Amino acid sequence: MNLEQLKEATRRQMPEKRWKHTLGVVDTAIALAERYGGDAERAELAALLHDYSKAWAIDRMETIIREQGLPPELLEYDKELWHAHVGAWAVQAEHGITDEEVLNAIRYHTSGRERMTKLDKIVCLADYIEPGRDFPGVDHLRELANVGLEEALAAAFGSTITVLVERGKRIFPLTVAARNDLIKQIKQTQK
Repeated sequence: MNLEQLKEATRRQMPEKRWKHTLGVVDTAIALAERYGGDAERAELAALLHDYSKAWAIDRMETIIREQGLPPELLEYDKELWHAHVGAWAVQAEHGITDEEVLNAIRYHTSGRERMTKLDKIVCLADYIEPGRDFPGVDHLRELANVGLEEALAAAFGSTITVLVERGKRIFPLTVAARNDLIKQIKQTQK
């Protein structure tokens, strides 16, 4: 399946507003890849597919998590996390995407993880800062994206953690681990 066919298949999975967001993430991921020496083609592909299953019914995602052996702990946390793992599974199963780095960028674009690859970081940050995003602090994150990938992403995860704490929600452990790892990376480069 070529990129145009994947675009059409992805567009059919979501409402127009989510499709516009996806296109914004694609453009932003390509720009970040070019700025930070990432693979722009892989960034484009992972960004295109990052929200593939976002609009799917919750019960459908829950069934896939249970039946396809996806991490069961996902079910203990906010449903907003589910689509990332389900989407990675779906694009592999439905479209034959086998590039593990692309699949991981999709899988971890919401939670992050320790030892994120450059592609993981690019897609995750692009999802936070694409031009259609409008939330308190997004302009600051966009400015930080000009300073460094790790700095911007650590700030983004920090913001997410703060919002979750304020709302009394549980925090997925990978997000805390991702932020801590990014802070460690930043400190190591400052030495």
